[in-house]
Amino acid sequence: MQLYHHPYSLNSQRVRLALEEKSIDYTSFHVNPITGKNYDSHFFRMNPSAKLPVFQNGSHILYDTVDIIMYIEKIAMVSSGGDDTALSSREVVEWIHKLQEWNHKFFTLSHLPPKHRLSVSRFLRRVVIARMAECPELASAYHHKLKEEYETEAKLKESEAVRLSEEHLERILDEAEIKLSETTYLVGEEFTSADVVFIPILSRLFLMNLEEKYINSRPNLCEYWDVMQKRPSYKMVIGKYFDGWRKLKTLLKTWCLVHIRSLLRRY
Repeated sequence: MQLYHHPYSLNSQRVRLALEEKSIDYTSFHVNPITGKNYDSHFFRMNPSAKLPVFQNGSHILYDTVDIIMYIEKIAMVSSGGDDTALSSREVVEWIHKLQEWNHKFFTLSHLPPKHRLSVSRFLRRVVIARMAECPELASAYHHKLKEEYETEAKLKESEAVRLSEEHLERILDEAEIKLSETTYLVGEEFTSADVVFIPILSRLFLMNLEEKYINSRPNLCEYWDVMQKRPSYKMVIGKYFDGWRKLKTLLKTWCLVHIRSLLRRY
């Protein structure tokens, strides 16, 4: 089994957490979306959406995060000799879809300093154009991604779109706060795939220094977040790259690479 992912990708974090929690071995391939590695032709041919993660088991390839998590659950069930009761309940699945509906990418971009965001966006557009010139047979798919980049930038200028994104997040966190006043985890007293999907959202808020506004202001959520950070899966998937000084190291490495390639015009 192979997983194409990157620590920056929130959906990649979700899938890796699921794999770690189920103790499933896999081969890891890092594809950095900020440096445009997801637009390299060999990856783009396999996945024209250029989105992460991509999970491959033999000839079976999955691109949708929820589908991958459900597939991982089935693998774990078969490996342990269990039955369908080991799969996610209806309430867990409902939470997974509810959390997945929030556009974390748009929220993240809208809270980045415009100077840095525009610099990376400009770099990625040039990467797409360079790959388009190298692989004219994929020009149509590359052009579609280029159009998406421009549309995202245009939408980020709309204050109403940003406000709706923030309100969507607030509703999710408020609902989670109520649930966590009744149960230890998001759905009941056992860790489930709903928590797997939820943890990276809290991690993203922490990474963006928005913990005080969105997490600490909700006491039950704050307690839950403290507990989640102690899980071995969190330490392996997220903490390894973003806790303490590691955050600066991870971000600085990518930023320097983008800056140098921009100066040298090596796209």
